[in-house]
Amino acid sequence: MQEIKEPSQRRVLRLPEVIRRTGKRRTSLLEAVRHGQFPKPIRIGARAIGFIEAEVDAWIDARMVERDGGAR
Repeated sequence: MQEIKEPSQRRVLRLPEVIRRTGKRRTSLLEAVRHGQFPKPIRIGARAIGFIEAEVDAWIDARMVERDGGAR
């Protein structure tokens, strides 16, 4: 199991915040999760999910690397 040290690795983002950060719509975001193209959410309640901030940030960073041709 991965040791978590930084507070941002423990912060949970709700779906509206993830949508705002990524620019994706809800449907395409959840479809990307299903296809393994976006980090999986965690269950934070009976009817609520959240995403780990560090994983969302890493996904965004990877898109930037792809854009820059891997030169980052």
